Amino acid sequence: MSSLLKYKGIHPGIILERELEKRSLKKRPFALSIGESAQTINNITTGKRNIPVALALKIERKLKLEEGSIVLLQSYYDIKIEKEKIKESPKLSVLRRSLFWDTEINHIDWDRQYKAVINRIYERGNDDEKNEAIRFYGKIKVEIALKSKTTQPMKLQKKSSS
Repeated sequence: MSSLLKYKGIHPGIILERELEKRSLKKRPFALSIGESAQTINNITTGKRNIPVALALKIERKLKLEEGSIVLLQSYYDIKIEKEKIKESPKLSVLRRSLFWDTEINHIDWDRQYKAVINRIYERGNDDEKNEAIRFYGKIKVEIALKSKTTQPMKLQKKSSS
């Protein structure tokens, strides 16, 4: 079971795909052997569908995997997805709105635009704001953003003119 922890947060369908390849099993015959449609197995292995417990047990039995291993992988993946949904934003009480004079601060996609945000903070921000960037993004991500700094203009969402 501890060997599964390295796959924590990865869709279990990807692991199933690798397992089938490793055993030289084709998806369609495998699906039929466990009483499922090929489309279901294909959707799972492409990450388009989750694996319900009943199906996970069938797969585990057929592939002689430890019982509950696929269910655990599905749970870890579900947890990762939920955490992404509730991900926090930086403490806006620390960041001066004047840093983002040309954008609506509440509409910034903090993950997608992290390089622009970090570069803006490090160009014009004070120590508290820089520390908040490190707290929120982590030191490594800040260093990566600063190293990849380009001379291209900031690509933050513009303020509406209304």
